[in-house]
Amino acid sequence: MNERIRAREVRLIDENGEMMGVMPPMRALDIARERDLDLVEISPNAMPPVCKLMNYGRFKYEQAKKENEARKNQKTITLKEIRMRPRTDDHDVEVKTRKIQEFLADGDKVRVSVQFRGPDMRHPDIGRKLLDGIAEDLKGIATIERSPIMEGRMMSMIVSRAPGWEPPKKQAAPTTEKKASTEPTQTATAKPDDEPAHAPEAEEAAAQNDDSAQNSQTPEAEAPQE
Repeated sequence: MNERIRAREVRLIDENGEMMGVMPPMRALDIARERDLDLVEISPNAMPPVCKLMNYGRFKYEQAKKENEARKNQKTITLKEIRMRPRTDDHDVEVKTRKIQEFLADGDKVRVSVQFRGPDMRHPDIGRKLLDGIAEDLKGIATIERSPIMEGRMMSMIVSRAPGWEPPKKQAAPTTEKKASTEPTQTATAKPDDEPAHAPEAEEAAAQNDDSAQNSQTPEAEAPQE
C-alpha cells in the first residue's frame, strides 16, 4: 500500500472503478495524494499489478462491519444426543423420535445412540435394527451423515436436517370469547292496581248522613179547618 508498492508499473483504477491506465507507482501515488486517498494493491500477482484508489481506513471499517453482521446471522450448529437401550419399548422410541425432529427443526445435528449392557452385547443386531427403524421414520426429514457404527458399548449414527425440509409451524391455540346474549330482555310492565273497595266505615257514615238529612225535614202543618 502507498510507498510499499515495489512494482515498476501498476494498472490504476480510480475510486469509482474507472480504469486510468498503466503508470509508474510514484505517479499513481501522486494522484492518490491529490485526492486524499490511499493507493492499495488489490491484485499483486497480475501483470502489471492492479492498484486502486480508496480510503483504506473506511474500507477496513466496512469490511469489519460486514464480518460482524455475518457472524450475527450465522447459526452455531450443536451436536445433540439421544440415547436408548436395545429393548426400549415402542412408545419411548416414538417420543425420542419426536425429540430428534425438534432438534433438527432448530438446525442442530443429532447423535442417536444405543447403549448395550451385559447380555445385550451379544445381540448388536437388535440395536442396528432399532437405529434403522428410526432412520426410516425420519426419511425426508433427516439426512444420515454417519451410518450406525459400534464404538465400545455404544452403537450410534449421526443425522442432520434434510435439505428442503421445513418444520411445521406451530398453530396458536384458539381463543374462545364469550358471546353477548342476543335474547331480548323482557321488561315487566306494572299493571294498574284495582280500584280500592269502599271501606265499610265509609258506607256506614254515608248512610247516617242520609238519615240525618231526612229527619231534618219538618212536615208541613195542616191548615185548621174552619
